[in-house]
Amino acid sequence: MKAAVYFGPKDIRTINVDDPKITEPHQILVKVRATSICGSDLHIWRGTLDQAMGKGHSTLGHELSGEVIETGAEVGRFSKGDRVSMGYSASCGDCYQCRHHNTAHCQVTKSAVYGFGVGFGDLNGTQAEYMSIPHADAHTIKIDDALTDAQALTLSCNLPTAILANKLVDVQIGESLAIVGLGPTGMMALDLATKRGPGKVFAFDPVAHRREAAKMRYGIEVFEPGEAGVEAVKAATGGRGVDKVIEMVGTGESLDLSFSLIRAGGTMAGLGMFTDMAHPVNLLDVFFRDITLHMRGFASVWPEMWNAQRLITEGKITLTEMFTHNFSLDQAGEAYRVFGERLDNVEKVLIRP
Repeated sequence: MKAAVYFGPKDIRTINVDDPKITEPHQILVKVRATSICGSDLHIWRGTLDQAMGKGHSTLGHELSGEVIETGAEVGRFSKGDRVSMGYSASCGDCYQCRHHNTAHCQVTKSAVYGFGVGFGDLNGTQAEYMSIPHADAHTIKIDDALTDAQALTLSCNLPTAILANKLVDVQIGESLAIVGLGPTGMMALDLATKRGPGKVFAFDPVAHRREAAKMRYGIEVFEPGEAGVEAVKAATGGRGVDKVIEMVGTGESLDLSFSLIRAGGTMAGLGMFTDMAHPVNLLDVFFRDITLHMRGFASVWPEMWNAQRLITEGKITLTEMFTHNFSLDQAGEAYRVFGERLDNVEKVLIRP
């Protein structure tokens, strides 16, 4: 079968690999109907996680709209022909961490992530014609017939993460909010947050077309990252800063920006994928200003997947406007380049085998 495989930084190739097979009774075999590229996949593409990847071996992707074609003997929730999606991290559903809804830290799978190389469990990825899903009953969900493939893709990672971000900051009616990062997950978090009745809402992103999209859809003030935007937010909030911040980038610069925006006593949720092990954090500032800080870049999405699907089926969020580009699996390398370099006003890509 064909699959997108990592060969090195910015070197993603679609090649033939062995077909996946059911080797354990808790697995299902899935035909991939559609997949996509997550912002966290760009860490792989850029080479940040090079040591975790098997060059010429590791298949990529963790966002799925698929169809079950075979089930293991112990699988009870799925049958051949079911449309499914799964959480980006594999979880057993029965260990201490899973029972506490901390599924990204499953003790059985050792926090394995689909398409994230040998360093994260060496699981197959979704950017392929077929894939196997272990412990399927525990972290896979049936897709409602009303959902398109594009909408189903958001259940694996983006939309549950956006839901979790809103739960963590818990924006109340009239409170001010800043969103740092307007990639697909940041935009979904913004969409959900604006439905909670916030007061002043601000957003930051370096990409012009993302800023324009947020401004057009939500009528909010949007800034490039930098001191001018911070000063504008401070001026609009009486010099205090905002009550709540959602960070969806995962860099030292975005973290520093978030700290500069939050008021004393405010709440911040960092859900970007942070990979910098040396970036300094001023703990005295966090302590002295009584900032409540949640870091959930390695988010446990499984507990939010059902609610994510319900938001779509009940028309509370649509998502279709975010899928701006379509590619075939053979074009996976180009899809990464377009998405990674933010070309041609791209927001989110859809890849079909």
